[in-house]
Amino acid sequence: MKKPVDAPDVVLAPGQVSFATRPMRLRTLLGSCVAFTFWHPQRRIGGMCHFMLPARLRKGQPLDGKYGDEALELLLRHAHVNGTRAQDYQVKLFGGGEMFPEQQRRLPEQDVASLNIRAALALTERHHLRLTAQDMGSTGYRTIVFDLWNGNVWVRHQPMGTLQ
Repeated sequence: MKKPVDAPDVVLAPGQVSFATRPMRLRTLLGSCVAFTFWHPQRRIGGMCHFMLPARLRKGQPLDGKYGDEALELLLRHAHVNGTRAQDYQVKLFGGGEMFPEQQRRLPEQDVASLNIRAALALTERHHLRLTAQDMGSTGYRTIVFDLWNGNVWVRHQPMGTLQ
């Protein structure tokens, strides 16, 4: 299906969450960050988040899309407000690329990419979401394009040390 004429392109920066109820193309660029895409196949609505860190230490503040648990909570709230159940969405996960593979890390808590991947998978399981696809890990960055009118997600992965 071709892009609808009136469907805008929206580029998500790190920490942003977007949810739409009309045709739209969502884009983002991920390194060690992770994106959730949510798509409701019957209603053709959904959204995407681009989170930077799994969670923050200090709680009790307004939700912030920079953190995986809070970005997912924002998407879940959008689903609820639109009269849908989170379990009815097709969920896809992308990102978590190691951006500095040449640096040997001694402490696992310094590996942000792996922490983000583990958090995304744990959140998916905790909320009983229907994970239909994932492309996470390895090295380098990913360009993500999500078409809300049909649920297609396009991924271009550029591993470190390769030119395309």
